[in-house]
Parts: sequence; structure tokens; C-alpha cells
Amino acid sequence: MAVRAAVLPAIGAPLEITGIELPDPGPGQVRVRLAAAGVCHSDLSLSNGTMRVPVPAVLGHEGAGTVLAVGEGVTHVGEGDPVVLNWAPSCGRCHACALGEVWLCANALNGAAEVYARTTDGTELHPGLNVAAFAEETVVSASCVLPLPKGVPLVDAALLGCAVLTGYGAVHHSAKVRGGETVAVFGAGGVGLATLQSARIAGASRIIAVDVSPEKEELARAAGATDYVLASENTPREIRALTGKQGVDVSVECVGRAVSIRAAWDSTRRGGRTTVVGIGGKDQEVTFNALEIFHWGRTLSGCVYGNTDPARDLPVLAEHVREGRLDLSALVTERIALEGIPAAFENMLAGKGGRALVVF
Repeated sequence: MAVRAAVLPAIGAPLEITGIELPDPGPGQVRVRLAAAGVCHSDLSLSNGTMRVPVPAVLGHEGAGTVLAVGEGVTHVGEGDPVVLNWAPSCGRCHACALGEVWLCANALNGAAEVYARTTDGTELHPGLNVAAFAEETVVSASCVLPLPKGVPLVDAALLGCAVLTGYGAVHHSAKVRGGETVAVFGAGGVGLATLQSARIAGASRIIAVDVSPEKEELARAAGATDYVLASENTPREIRALTGKQGVDVSVECVGRAVSIRAAWDSTRRGGRTTVVGIGGKDQEVTFNALEIFHWGRTLSGCVYGNTDPARDLPVLAEHVREGRLDLSALVTERIALEGIPAAFENMLAGKGGRALVVF
């Protein structure tokens, strides 16, 4: 029986909502009925070629659902279990995994190169970033499935699979924000809003949200921002004015553009930390001179998937949800059907809204 999915037929082509045929789960595989899938900027980057994936493909990598069936050898989940999809499972064998840096696993995306399903006319399909969450159902490796802790609503739990793990990890693992520090977050989309909430959870004393859209101020303040700055060439100057002319202890860039990365760096105090979460294209070049690197003594670091270990961090996030410190629903500004994904992409390009959530 076919299920509906959003298929990317070629890089740069429009998504097609069509029927696909899924196989029964084989050894080490799990079939999941999706409850919801978040529309992430990475999906847009995959569709337009900023990031490359084999095509045709079913995109979507931030999802949660219910296990329909498991293949031979799968024991950590069973039929009927609520689960979160993990798009970047670690292999446990490569150099990065041996160092404990599972978010840099060299084999994390091997599954994206495999054929996992077919359209009803027989066209072979790849699973986007491993999990193909833009579909009513999917079949994934068991390593891509994490049991959902109790007390977390299944639909909202989709956001844990990327936006929240990334934002939380950027604050707690990459930037290592300490209580009382000041933080600036560049970009108030889904990941940015999760980063703001995480900075509040970390006990930051001042949290400055930066975005091009004045309409996002209410969302940002609800997530924990104490101040809101409209992005401009004066942004670093405005942030220094809010922090005793020093700059913030930590800047987290969630956009992936050269101008915002540079602004985040310039907004960070001497000796502070700038963490880049946003994924930019090869044409986004950021320049620094040797003297400023010496003088400012800042740390600039990249951040992949929040530098998280999902198996370790998911229970921590679930506890924050249960205790009311983390509000997943506050990240969602639109609930849509599969047909609404292209419009959600357009909103991203226009800098509108937080996270769009496909609800099945």
C-alpha cells in the first residue's frame, strides 16, 4: 500500500507530493508512522543544492512517530513505541566516534546514499538525510530511532530531532554558556528560538536576539530574549551599547551568512566565544585580519548538530520539557500538511516565522 510523500525529483526542482512504496523492515530496520516533521532550513539547503544529496529523494530529517514494525535483531524499540528520528546516527567505529565526538561521525550519512523506497511508477528513492520524514511513513535503520521519553507530546517531539538538539547543544556543549553570562543569538527561526530558550535555561543574565524581521520580536522575547535588535550594519555597536561597551560573552550565529557571522564575531567581547550553527554556502566567505585575531582573543568555533550525542541529550531535554523549562510548542509558528512545505521554504527565504511543522 502506497503512502504519501514529498519527493525532490532533482536538485532545484519543485517538490512533488506523490505515492511511494516502502519495503517491509529488514534486519536492523524499523518502520515508523510519522506524527509530525519539522521543516528545517537544511531541507531548503538540500533542495537548492547548497548541501548535496543523491536524488530523487524524500527530504525531512526532523521527525517523530510511532513504530509500526521492526526487523530482525531490533530490541531497543518495539511495535507501538513512540520514537524520535535521529538523522545523524554515529557508527561507533570511526576516528571521531573513538574520540567521543559522535556528532562528527564520518559514516553518519552513509544511509542517504542507499535506495530505501520507490515511487509507485518504480523510480528509486533515497532517504534525504537518512530518515525521509516528509512522508506519512518511513523505513530507517534502527540506529536512526530513539525511544521518546515519557511526558513529551508526540507531535511536538519532532522538534527534538534537530532544532532543539542543535540549539541546546550550541549553548550547553559548544559555547558552554555559564550562569550570569551575556548571550547574543543571531537568527530567530526554529533553531534560533531553541537557542534562546536554552540560553535562558543556562541562566544567562542578558539574552539579545538579532533578526532582520521586526515581526519576530514577540516570538524571541517569549523564548527568553531580554532585548531585541533588528539586524543592520550597526548591530555590533548596538550590542556593545547594551553590554557596557564590552560586547557579549557568547554569540551564537544561527543563519549561515557571512555578514551575520562577521556581526556575531564583532559583537563578542574580548576573550569571548562565537559559535556558528548556521549552514552557509561555499560563496559565503568571512575574512579576518591577523592583528584582530591576536587583539580580541576571541574563540570562533563551528557547531555540528549542536555537538550533541542524541542518546545522551534526549532524556535531558525531555526532563526540561516535563518541568516546564522548555516549551516545544512555542517554536512552532505554523502547522501544515505536506503540500505546505514549498510555502514554508519561501517563508524561510523571506525570513518569516519560526518552525513550520508538518502534522500528519
